[in-house]
Amino acid sequence: MRYIFCFLFFALTLSGCEKKAGSAYVSEDKIMSVNTPMPSGSSSDEMVIPQKIIKQGNLKFETDDLESTFDQIQTAIKANKGSVQNDYQEKNYNNITRNLTVRVPSQNFDSFLQAISKGVAYFDEKNISSQNVTEEYIDLNSRLNTKRKLEARYLEILQKATKISEILEIEKQISTIREEIEAKEGQLKYLESRVSESVITIEFYKTIAQKEGVKISYGSKIWNAIKSGFFSLSDFLISIVSVWPFIILFVVLVYFIRKRFKRKKA
Repeated sequence: MRYIFCFLFFALTLSGCEKKAGSAYVSEDKIMSVNTPMPSGSSSDEMVIPQKIIKQGNLKFETDDLESTFDQIQTAIKANKGSVQNDYQEKNYNNITRNLTVRVPSQNFDSFLQAISKGVAYFDEKNISSQNVTEEYIDLNSRLNTKRKLEARYLEILQKATKISEILEIEKQISTIREEIEAKEGQLKYLESRVSESVITIEFYKTIAQKEGVKISYGSKIWNAIKSGFFSLSDFLISIVSVWPFIILFVVLVYFIRKRFKRKKA
């Protein structure tokens, strides 16, 4: 009986050793895997990021002189180092409208608004907005730094890899991470461009006097009617000329028919 207990104790001991060996192998496999967890960054990697504000403006007002107002806006654009992104003009029965989309550096946003607002009695529409994207910027920048550290860690592991299968798998992971890094870099640049430059939409218009509008409207209608009648007459004459052989044939046919009837009567 004592030998049986010794044998069972020995078997249990051997089984425990095998489990420990297996767990040690798994731990080593995790260390060699490309999914090795990254060490936490130190406080020296942190940096102070200033407030990131996206400013936008939308203005609409009436003016007595479109050209003078446009010259005033152009002067303000040059003084504040801005640029015109879009310029659209429209005329209808009631007014003449001009719509500008302007981009200016964010630090010149307020001074530009003051410059183009001079002489404006009131605004039909004035919408100024500021969006704080500092938290979004910090989060995106942090994720980008994490991806860059992860890429560097994978490159270190790649140098130590010996098996072809491991090398291919690590290179695949590096390629995926590189795409993610480039995508986040693009998002960060887009966010920085929106922060660095503000967009202002300016719509200004001139009201056409009612009598002037009626005069122009009916005068245009009369002139268009005259031109339309002339073109219609021209088309009619051209259509007649185009069928002249049939007209001659019809006239000859009528002539012979009438001549035949006259003979019968005689």
